[in-house]
Amino acid sequence: MIATFAALAESNRFRIVELLRGGNRSVNELVNRLHLPQPQVSKHLRVLREAGVVEVEPRAQQRLYRVRPEALRECHAWLERYRGLWDRRLDALDRVVHDLKEKEKPHDRRTRK
Repeated sequence: MIATFAALAESNRFRIVELLRGGNRSVNELVNRLHLPQPQVSKHLRVLREAGVVEVEPRAQQRLYRVRPEALRECHAWLERYRGLWDRRLDALDRVVHDLKEKEKPHDRRTRK
């Protein structure tokens, strides 16, 4: 999972995964969409493949790449463990903001003169 996060931390690799989310793509399609040199795209794909984020399917002279959903599910499961923690903290922050807004409201008009 750490390898997945490390691979996705680089913006071009993240963009590649976003493009692959729409379906299988060849290296040439990715080169055209990303406006990057082919060797650079191939290098990013190798890193993503080694991290287990994408897989390749050879078809005649082409290699089609696709996202491996299992790798992203692992990341999702890891992040889910922290969702409760952040939900509690955000709920506490909401209460503080609500309390501050209540204190800022004008007091009863009868007491103001």
